[in-house]
Amino acid sequence: MEYDLDKQRRRSMRLRGYDYSQPGAYFVTICIERRDCLLGRVQEAEILLSDAGRKVARWWREIHHKFPTIEIDEFIVMPNHFHGIVVLVEPDRVGADLRVCPVRGRHAGVPLHTVVQWFKTMTTNEYIREVKQSGWRPFLGKLWQRNYYEHIIRDEIDWDLVRNYIINNPMDLKNDRDFNEDTR
Repeated sequence: MEYDLDKQRRRSMRLRGYDYSQPGAYFVTICIERRDCLLGRVQEAEILLSDAGRKVARWWREIHHKFPTIEIDEFIVMPNHFHGIVVLVEPDRVGADLRVCPVRGRHAGVPLHTVVQWFKTMTTNEYIREVKQSGWRPFLGKLWQRNYYEHIIRDEIDWDLVRNYIINNPMDLKNDRDFNEDTR
């Protein structure tokens, strides 16, 4: 079979020309490879996290310690994916409540993809360690899918919509065509 470069090339989901290191808020979704339910389960619209899911939440909370110009907002660990809001803050505004559109031309320094990659690396390393030490269910290939979804939060209304989406995600999971409880 002949290799077709156009069919094999992965399309970027990032906004072309946008600087993802500038201050602003970003909604991020990261999925487990093959959508396996390794992080917990749903019971009556409530997420019951596994030890792995609790470790993922712990690493998310560690982001600010690794990157002082990064703050986290609402997040949720789901059985087979993760949603969270990342806020890139100007170095002189660390600790401020940033609720505005990203300001063009000013840089927080740490690009969004670096934060996501660090999070994926730390959680993968922890998961592998626990497979060996505690007998967690192994994953095939990679823990996380290669890419991730991001959305630039543009204003307060958008921020509230994203927060509500995150909070209500466990109740909406049964309607998710990508959720398959058989992969637990």
